Amino acid sequence: MELLLASGSPRRRALLSLLVDEFDTVDPDIDESLLAHESPIHYVARLAAEKAQVYEAGDRAVIGADTTVAIGSTVLGKPDNLESAKDSLRRLSGRAHQVHTALSLNIAGSAQTRVVSTVVNFTHLSEEAISHYLMMDEYVGKAGAYAIQGYAGAFVSRIEGSYSAVVGLPLCETRELLLSANIPVRYG
Repeated sequence: MELLLASGSPRRRALLSLLVDEFDTVDPDIDESLLAHESPIHYVARLAAEKAQVYEAGDRAVIGADTTVAIGSTVLGKPDNLESAKDSLRRLSGRAHQVHTALSLNIAGSAQTRVVSTVVNFTHLSEEAISHYLMMDEYVGKAGAYAIQGYAGAFVSRIEGSYSAVVGLPLCETRELLLSANIPVRYG
């Protein structure tokens, strides 16, 4: 069965390529607005499912995924601008937050969705550290205004959960979901 990754994220492509040899990618165009009173977990699950359902896949399996950063019930999405990014990093400084990544596998209109939640602790960030980090533009397009696989990994004092989920695609859960759908993976 052919596999389609509904994501424009180069990080998700790289992670999925660790599990499967061949797949196509498309960048889904969906409204990523948070609905009123929507929890962070329901938010990412909805977006992942919508991404997996955007394309008529025919006989292909479609994977959609989405990641968000949250402090309690407050979602810190992708920053709109530099000030928004600075505000997110200030809020994350010196505290724990949650990273929720949802994965949805759609085969012939039937979808399975899983959410993986990881707790990430940031060390205290000085205004100077935040300013220097933001000059690198690594935050652009990243939930919570940071990329754990980049320099911001130096801000992380502790992680409880899945590192790959924080990057954008939980490898263990993706592997399990693909195998449950009889889609071959490396080292099956």
